[in-house]
Amino acid sequence: MIKTLGAQIKQYKKDAIVTPLLSIFEGILETLIPFVMAWIIDKGIAVGDMNAIWKYGAIIVALAAASLTCGVLAGRFSARASTGFACNLRDAMFANIQNFSFANIDKYSTAGLVTRLTTDVTNLQNAFQMLIRMCMRAPVSMICAMVLAFGISPRLAMIFVIAIVFLLLVLALIIGPAASIFEKVFQKYDALNASVQENVSGIRVVKSFVREDFENQKYSKAANAVYKMFVKAEKRLTFNMPAMMVAVYGCNLALSWMGAHMIVGGALTTGQLTSLFSYVMNILMGLMMLSMVFVMLTMSAASARRICEVIDEKSDLINKPDAISDVADGSIDFNHVSFAYGNRSGKSVLRDVDFHIRSGETIGILGGTGSAKSSLVQLIPRLYDATEGSVQVGGVDVRDYDMEALRDQVSMVLQKNVLFSGSIYDNLRWGNENASEEECRRACALACADEFIDRLPEGYQTHIEQGGSNVSGGQKQRLCIARALLKKPKVLILDDSTSAVDTATDAKIRQAFREEIPGTTKIIIAQRISSVQDADRIIVLDDGVVNGIGTHDELLKTNTIYQEVYVGQTQGGGDFDKQGGEN
Repeated sequence: MIKTLGAQIKQYKKDAIVTPLLSIFEGILETLIPFVMAWIIDKGIAVGDMNAIWKYGAIIVALAAASLTCGVLAGRFSARASTGFACNLRDAMFANIQNFSFANIDKYSTAGLVTRLTTDVTNLQNAFQMLIRMCMRAPVSMICAMVLAFGISPRLAMIFVIAIVFLLLVLALIIGPAASIFEKVFQKYDALNASVQENVSGIRVVKSFVREDFENQKYSKAANAVYKMFVKAEKRLTFNMPAMMVAVYGCNLALSWMGAHMIVGGALTTGQLTSLFSYVMNILMGLMMLSMVFVMLTMSAASARRICEVIDEKSDLINKPDAISDVADGSIDFNHVSFAYGNRSGKSVLRDVDFHIRSGETIGILGGTGSAKSSLVQLIPRLYDATEGSVQVGGVDVRDYDMEALRDQVSMVLQKNVLFSGSIYDNLRWGNENASEEECRRACALACADEFIDRLPEGYQTHIEQGGSNVSGGQKQRLCIARALLKKPKVLILDDSTSAVDTATDAKIRQAFREEIPGTTKIIIAQRISSVQDADRIIVLDDGVVNGIGTHDELLKTNTIYQEVYVGQTQGGGDFDKQGGEN
């Protein structure tokens, strides 16, 4: 973990090294001030020597100015080092998340990743800043003060040793239980962020069902869980300050009592006793700083582990050293493929799937909810790897391709359509960042998106809100199809991507595909038989198994599930799930 975190300091190593050095000088200079103060009292005030007072006073001013300068510079360098460290942590996590496979992403919730990128990084940033400043300044200040205190009076300095032992015992009793609580706090933060994310993204549903009160209660429950955990931890940490005050006042009382007797006996001067009072504060303030550092490190230890989990996570999909970068054509072969999600029950969602698609074919896929239609097509661009068997594109196993090259040639419109904030042109150019306006308009014409874009006041410059909230579901689907077409892929996969458009528009899109991109292999997942009945072949999936393959006419004669769905949709108005999905 330390190695992982240390690697993120990078260009801020100089600041991270200079800060503790300046803090050390600050602590040493600050400790010398009481020592010189004793000279002013004993050699100046006590004997009435104004020259000595001016001389030693000038030394104190110089020491204070130097200490202040070191402190200001240390603060500046520590701020730069800690904020830079936090920036690098966020960059490292975000960059690694971009390399995650779907299987890696499945391990983390969205809210959990957001918490790691925000709250956890902030905790670590604060802990790092305190570490490079306080962890050097406080021990040096304490050691110098102890050395000078023993130099003045070993007998009185033993009071400090007793106080230090007392405070260390208190800290040990406090930090142990608090550490386990902070470990759980950030899991509660994940639940809190999940509640916010779910509510905001689904705010239209919340309002349409008048569930604001329910959502408020759910959020309050999550917020109270965080509150209770923090209160539980803070209750233990509150013992820190009272223990510190007990040590300070105890030391002052002991010094006053014993020091007064020693001054009367001539074993100690007034100036030396004054210095010892200052060293009490130096030593105990140093201990207080260290206790704050320990508390912060305790809080951030859980955050550090969570951050390192993301940075150290290795994608289970990697390119081979000799990965192939050229996809010959759009032919697809499933060779006795089985597939199971690694972090779920372990049961195969696809079992012994075997079929072959020629380049340029249009293939329809039908199946009930849970029949693994999406899982099947996600194996083609290698979003997951098959558990058994092999998937080939262009005659080559997808595991032998460079993933970027493969995914450039296998364009997929996912079941959940996502648009990003920006103009329509900006969103379309996700498919091809160098696409011209003419190419964008042609892709939109093929996807029948130009019909509504031309009616918009700003046309293709119309601003799309985050998530595409200002366009309808059908419009969003057509824009996503156009975006996929701009890649000019050899394989186009539409995962139930025309479900929100009317049947007439759906037919126009399919006709455009047949006429304009005949060489592209097209795989269309749909619930409506009308969306796939003119496909070259249709695959019927049932519970992860291929139940039938053939043309529309062939399946009407030979496949019971297809027959029941067709009858249900053309005569009874049913859909796949209600009619044939359970057979």
